[in-house]
Amino acid sequence: MKLFSALLCAAALAVRLSAADLPPPPKEVLHLDHAKVDEAIAKGMSLAQNTSFKISTSRRTGPGIVEVHEHDTDIFYVLEGQATFVTGGQVVEPKPSGPAEIRGKEITGGTPRNLVKGDIIVVPSGVAHWFKDVKGPFVYLVVKVTK
Repeated sequence: MKLFSALLCAAALAVRLSAADLPPPPKEVLHLDHAKVDEAIAKGMSLAQNTSFKISTSRRTGPGIVEVHEHDTDIFYVLEGQATFVTGGQVVEPKPSGPAEIRGKEITGGTPRNLVKGDIIVVPSGVAHWFKDVKGPFVYLVVKVTK
């Protein structure tokens, strides 16, 4: 439960950050060594964040809420577990949750996909997505690319 609370706090902080609060992308090569990546996977934490992209890991043990990012494309790489992931369709009870971010209760009419270890899924900006069912733990790497 502590990890879940920490992830919620981190997510809330990330939503509050505007582009002006973030550094520009690096002009040099960014190397994240395996020890730092392993730590991020174990804890579900951010690895890098700037005005062009964000790299983080996440760990789920249950379903999530619907998300729509107006400026970010999400790229997920599944490291462990299985989940039913729904994309597209209509967001039920959509509410703004921050600048260019919408959250909702569920999706109707979307496309369900079964995600398992080794899968990669790319969700373009503006497309609703939802972890409807999770057989946990479900661990994944997330790369967010900002328009």
